[in-house]
Amino acid sequence: MRLLLDSSGTHAPGAQIDAAALPDLYAAPARRWLRANFVATLDGAANGTDQRSGSINTEADHVVFDLLRRMTDVVVVGAGTVRAEGYPSLQAEDPQAPPLVVVSHSGQLPVSVAEGPPGSVLLVTRSGADARALDASRDLIGEEFVLTSGADEVDLVRMRNMLEDKGFRQILCEGGPTLLGSLLRAGVVDELDLTWSPLIVGGEHPAIVNGPEVNLPASPAVLLEEGGSILGRWFVNR
Repeated sequence: MRLLLDSSGTHAPGAQIDAAALPDLYAAPARRWLRANFVATLDGAANGTDQRSGSINTEADHVVFDLLRRMTDVVVVGAGTVRAEGYPSLQAEDPQAPPLVVVSHSGQLPVSVAEGPPGSVLLVTRSGADARALDASRDLIGEEFVLTSGADEVDLVRMRNMLEDKGFRQILCEGGPTLLGSLLRAGVVDELDLTWSPLIVGGEHPAIVNGPEVNLPASPAVLLEEGGSILGRWFVNR
């Protein structure tokens, strides 16, 4: 990958960055850190013509995607994205993968993630969720892995604290746009990692952030280019 910007000054712009140097470029500056990783097209779409983000991923994006998973303690995803993207339990496919945390307003855990060893999947929901949905989720993964945070809506500040108390201090959010918008409004996002895919799709597609407006400045930390993809890190100034 060709380096375009490194705010730390460790590498000069124009340098070729190999796989061995990427972990340093993406290292979290604090032990407690929440970052979100997304991909978008040049016209701002968060998914492709099949309504899935996988169709706009690139080879370079996969490299950083895999790296960030290796560097995190836990992956957080909204239940809607789990259903749309067909997420499995990460540890069912790779025993070395981090646990998966599914955030669900309804309390219903998508069945696609139910396989895997105990503790490989956690559900975060609210105490006001549907009782039958909660019971079904507890039957799928075990009562101790269903966490309630908030009553009328999921309290994302409390969720982050709960995960950190469990030892999940490096947190990676992979989607979707509604969850990212809620996390940003809750003030718990430290970093946004965004890949611009060299595609233009047109049509009606979600942006990487859905929901009410936010107005958060961010500072660029790293920019890379590979095969037309632009990959960046931004630190959220909050």
